[in-house]
Amino acid sequence: MPIHTVKSYEDELALLDKKIAQMGGLAEHNLAQAFDALQRRDPRQAEMVVVADQAIDLLERDIEEQVIEMIARRQPLANDLRHVMAALKITSDLERIGDLAKNIAKRAGAIAEVSHPKPVISGLGRMVELALKQLKSVLDAYADHDAERAIEVWRDDQQIDAMYNSLFRELLTYMMEDPRNIGLSTHLLFGAKNLERVGDHTTNIAETVHYLVRGEPITDDRPKGDDTSLTLVTKHE
Repeated sequence: MPIHTVKSYEDELALLDKKIAQMGGLAEHNLAQAFDALQRRDPRQAEMVVVADQAIDLLERDIEEQVIEMIARRQPLANDLRHVMAALKITSDLERIGDLAKNIAKRAGAIAEVSHPKPVISGLGRMVELALKQLKSVLDAYADHDAERAIEVWRDDQQIDAMYNSLFRELLTYMMEDPRNIGLSTHLLFGAKNLERVGDHTTNIAETVHYLVRGEPITDDRPKGDDTSLTLVTKHE
């Protein structure tokens, strides 16, 4: 990225990146805490995650205001314009990841009194670990302006999809074996879907980072491995 002769402009861009890093750190923390609340069946911790999401929303508004002010005052062009617009897009994806973490926490509160099937919780745990790893990696890619690392994250989204497919089938079988499992399984299924969506938003960020660094979009088709809709059709038939 270019070095600017106006020190105050450079400071503004650095502050913008600092806020993105802070927002990303909060999203990572909330996602980890939401799953921990689900795993430990802790409604108090789940409620703390719901409340903590407000900090992410406040940062989103703060970043939006800064971007608008920078565009109005600095009238950025070329690389600078890509920088501030990338920050705005990444902020939107991070806000959605925060919302998805909050949704998982709400599921944790709803089923806190019910015993969870250990294999499913273990599967969700692996999904969370991968989702957090991918999120951290893509935030590092943004901080370092590393297009190659962003591409790696973009390609690896299929792993999260594959885990979701496996959990989807497992929970579907669990529900079919005993109708009493439907309520719990539905909550866990929505939790898994939220994690799959976290992967999608992380992939969005990877595409934004690539465009920021290279000045061109990724032209390949986005790799996807979610075939649950096909599974539903097959079961119905």
